[in-house]
Amino acid sequence: MPYDSDAAVAWAERLITFIAGAARAASGELARSRGVFPGWALSVHAAAGLRLRNATLLSIAPTGTIGILAVTTGSIEPLFAVAYRREHTLGGPPLIEVNAIFLRSLHERHLDTRRFLDAILTTGSLREVPDVPGDLARLFATATEIPARRHLAIQAAFQRHVDNAVAKTINLPHDAEPDEVATIILEGWRRSLKGLTVYRSGTKGAQVLTPGIGDDATARELLATCDPDAGRV
Repeated sequence: MPYDSDAAVAWAERLITFIAGAARAASGELARSRGVFPGWALSVHAAAGLRLRNATLLSIAPTGTIGILAVTTGSIEPLFAVAYRREHTLGGPPLIEVNAIFLRSLHERHLDTRRFLDAILTTGSLREVPDVPGDLARLFATATEIPARRHLAIQAAFQRHVDNAVAKTINLPHDAEPDEVATIILEGWRRSLKGLTVYRSGTKGAQVLTPGIGDDATARELLATCDPDAGRV
């Protein structure tokens, strides 16, 4: 389902409700065998008559490295780009990555994989690619294409059931204005969100992730030697 949809927000709420319920049940079991946590009597849990072993139960970490290993996005983020380059902090050639689910979708729909790849490798996005099915473009909308209000809605759905912070970044295009950043931060505060980050593309002199690979001949050569059916290329 598209990240930018009411269905995605509802699904996020169902998912974290299940996880929070399981965590609370496990903490209750531990409280019965080992006792409640120090300070429990003064906590909101005591006021609710809930005996728990843990003062807090859940947090959502960035999971950047774990996301690479699992071939998925980090934390609760949408796609950064359909195709992008990841710079090595220790030097060496960049890693060129194309979203595995996108490649699979092209195969399942019998679409011309090479034609679409040639287009998205320049910008990392389907937005300017001609003849892309509308539902496919919406399903693979990238982080800067998704309205900030949708990013906030997803985080709010998770935050309602998470005690601590949630790692969430709202990526903005380079031409984003200061007022837009201020609006996002204030709305996050109104929603009681913890851990919200706003990043405008190009703010730093160098960044780890860059949408597309542009006209980098070396990067295209690396891509050409890889298995087009692999999850990461």
